[in-house]
Amino acid sequence: MLPTVKDLADLVQLFEAEGDDVYVRWSRGPDVDLADSASSRDGLTGIALPGLSANSLRREPWWGDRSLRLWLARRLYDYEHLRDLRGPGVRPWVLRGREIARGPDNEPLVVDAEPLAWVADEVLREARRLVDEQGSREWGPMDRRAHR
Repeated sequence: MLPTVKDLADLVQLFEAEGDDVYVRWSRGPDVDLADSASSRDGLTGIALPGLSANSLRREPWWGDRSLRLWLARRLYDYEHLRDLRGPGVRPWVLRGREIARGPDNEPLVVDAEPLAWVADEVLREARRLVDEQGSREWGPMDRRAHR
């Protein structure tokens, strides 16, 4: 049974324990993803991709010693729209893996996925609050639907 990260502090702890090759994936979960040839499909063309589409939680060097909690919050916030876009049962989960290529949205395509934890809804609400507290009008989620 996969454990659940219950708040951003838990996610920070998991990230610090696991290192840089940690990703978040928005799907119906590892049981479905890893049983289904462990690959994703391009949403525009339907082409099978060579790994699972995921988003890196890696902290970039330019972030320096700023809040890891804020860094992880924005990584969740960026892609929270995928839960609604991909339908019922979709939720975020954290995995360790190896990047093999980049997908059509420049996202990492990951192989050798090892599930680490589910991400609870409360973590998403906490991430949203933290990002909103930054008060930036120039920054928002990477949701293409907003541009239609």
